[in-house]
Amino acid sequence: MDPVTHFMTGAVLSRAGFNRKAAYATLAMTLAAETPDIDVLWGFQGPVAAFEHHRGWTHTLIGLPIVAAVVTGVIWLIHRWFGHRLRSTRSHPAGQIPAPVHWARLYLFSFVAVASHLLLDWTNNYGVRPFFPFNPRWYAGSFVFIFEPVIFVLLLAALLAPALFSLVGSEVGARKPLYRGRGWAIAALAGIVALWGWRIIERNKAIELARENTSGNAVDIVRVTANPYPINPFRWQTIVETPLLYQISAVNTHTGEITSSPQADVFYKPPTTLAALVAKRSWLGHVYLDWSQYPIVTDSGPNSDGLTEVRFRDLRFLYATPLLGRDPSPDRAPLSGAVFVNDDRRVDHMEMDGRIQP
Repeated sequence: MDPVTHFMTGAVLSRAGFNRKAAYATLAMTLAAETPDIDVLWGFQGPVAAFEHHRGWTHTLIGLPIVAAVVTGVIWLIHRWFGHRLRSTRSHPAGQIPAPVHWARLYLFSFVAVASHLLLDWTNNYGVRPFFPFNPRWYAGSFVFIFEPVIFVLLLAALLAPALFSLVGSEVGARKPLYRGRGWAIAALAGIVALWGWRIIERNKAIELARENTSGNAVDIVRVTANPYPINPFRWQTIVETPLLYQISAVNTHTGEITSSPQADVFYKPPTTLAALVAKRSWLGHVYLDWSQYPIVTDSGPNSDGLTEVRFRDLRFLYATPLLGRDPSPDRAPLSGAVFVNDDRRVDHMEMDGRIQP
């Protein structure tokens, strides 16, 4: 998921009740909910290094307690920097005392927030490897788009609505509560879970519709998947794999309509040329094929510099999403890479999303 959604998820989780149990709970959970994405720092080593380590050990069950401990340590340093605990009873009504600092609880709350990051990332079609290094397999729920406006609005409402209603209450002289928004937070989290359940049901329908549509052509089906669009839970991109090709379709589970172009949406499995074999054994090729579930590796032949371009694409991301401005052109697919092989069948250089690996 996008970083803002992760941050807001941590804050809403805290407001659901954790902030009543320990000081700094909201700060800790908000930071912890996004901390696993610290692996973006690998980007300084180049785009291939960033791709290799994205959703790496910080997104694993082994890394989860370590990341939670790091966040707790940062909160401890902040606490030491200010040099005092939260303590004040005079400014609050009787019986409403700010929660004391409990480091064990803060660690547990950070653990929960980090786990929420892994869960949210699993829901989209990029996936995570929670059992790495013991099991290198990628797992992807593929039922929520990487940025889902509905989830974003639910979380934002849970954070802003209590403040707005508090302003209204202050106008009529209502007493300001110490902890606000618990009901809103719980409702938002319940709404997200309900949305997940709805989307899972619709995704299964899309897969079944695509399977039925293809089975009528008397071909062997290897596997079928469906990838989400934002906002609309009835709209899906499906991929049907047969021994010879991949068939991409747009499916509407509400109407049962399936749209596909034989010219643009059929991808025959390309042969493995010598240059493609060299590219697959390269650093980028190894990382890409380890992650990709529906890879297309094409040999484009020599370019003007005499280098053979071998392009790596994943069909799961080969569809237009106007909300994020993605181009549906196969040549400009997101999360695509290229390996350039010279006449000696050696790798000249590599690119990831148009950026050259130093």
